Amino acid sequence: MFGIVRPCTHRLSQGLKAEWMAHLCGLCLALRGDHGQFARVVTNYDGLIVSVLTDAQAGPTEGARRTAGPCPLRGMRTASVAKGEGARLAASVSLVLASAKIRDHVADRNGLLRRRPVAAAARKVAAGWDRAGARTGAALGFDTAVLVDAVDRQLGIEELAGPGTPLTVITEPTETATAAAFAHTAVLAGRPGNAAPLAEAGRFFGRLAHLLDAVEDRAADAAEGAWNPLTATGATTAQARRLCDDALHGIRLALRDVEFADATLVHVLLVHELRRSVDRAFGTTTCAHQGHDRNPYRNGTGGPAQHGWAPAAGPYGGPLNAAQNPYAGGPVPPSGPGGHGGGHGGGDGGGHGGMPRFPHPPKKPRGLLAGCAVAIGLFCTCRLCCAEEYEGPWSRRKHEGWCRDCDCCDSCDCCDCCECCSCCDC
Repeated sequence: MFGIVRPCTHRLSQGLKAEWMAHLCGLCLALRGDHGQFARVVTNYDGLIVSVLTDAQAGPTEGARRTAGPCPLRGMRTASVAKGEGARLAASVSLVLASAKIRDHVADRNGLLRRRPVAAAARKVAAGWDRAGARTGAALGFDTAVLVDAVDRQLGIEELAGPGTPLTVITEPTETATAAAFAHTAVLAGRPGNAAPLAEAGRFFGRLAHLLDAVEDRAADAAEGAWNPLTATGATTAQARRLCDDALHGIRLALRDVEFADATLVHVLLVHELRRSVDRAFGTTTCAHQGHDRNPYRNGTGGPAQHGWAPAAGPYGGPLNAAQNPYAGGPVPPSGPGGHGGGHGGGDGGGHGGMPRFPHPPKKPRGLLAGCAVAIGLFCTCRLCCAEEYEGPWSRRKHEGWCRDCDCCDSCDCCDCCECCSCCDC
């Protein structure tokens, strides 16, 4: 399961959680129905946004839902899932973009894809997904050639990019592809007037997807010697963050011009959760129920000069200082020998009882076939939905199980969209 919009389900009301799951399961079942069981491995969080946008514009319609049978990922429960043109368009887009991801890994020679036989098999799978996505797209009046063209142009743009190349030049093909997919939801929903603002929202969403992927993979790409847009252009983290913040603002403005029948879930995903995705990628915050905060200023690493944003606020609104933040370096209250981070080691050099901490090298991403095998195992053992935490099949990054229960909303900065929300004026 991949994608940048990964809402923690404890932040969603029961109704929104059921609606989000309906679109996720609808995408998965549309892939199976049109393209076979193996195609379900390309189910992703971002693809379902296409289905969400279609339904949000069309409103409740007869035949838009159906009852799906028991599934291991739902704890062997039945569920009402999305069906129809929105889910099928999401499936078409997901196949083509997954194909692009495979070809990108082949070009970068990641993992097992360094071996010619494996790379040849991966190209064959990618070509099959391209054709399958094109068939479904054509049935819906959507020409996937714009997606394939964007993918083909991406490699040439990356080859020409160098120090000083604007990041927006590199993200342009992704922006074009997502803009086309978002705009076509207006056609399917019978609201052609929404096409222009949705294309604008899709363009900014594509920019975010590309940049956040680059930020999250920067360390792993450096370890493997793989191409990364930030490293290739010499762009700083602060520059990437400014572009992401501008894109978030652009999406909000574009959505205001879209006529929806019910915009609640769209607003939650593309305003609130997308903001959290950016914060998560840049390490500025994390979900409260996990019991820790990845804000770089909480552990003394980073700072405004390095990252380009304001320092974390203290408990009363002012910036944290050494007296307020025991992890910022400098004098700290004595905690007795052998305390957490204290003892004889103390400060940044000590762990439990003063033992030195050694950095763990990042795990290398798995190759295509190994990742597929792990993904199948995750699906069959229900770890994706029930585990507290699982390792991504390809990226090997940690993710939380997306169907498990959580009772910690009291400690979370969630809102009921949006009477009590302080992050938007809607």
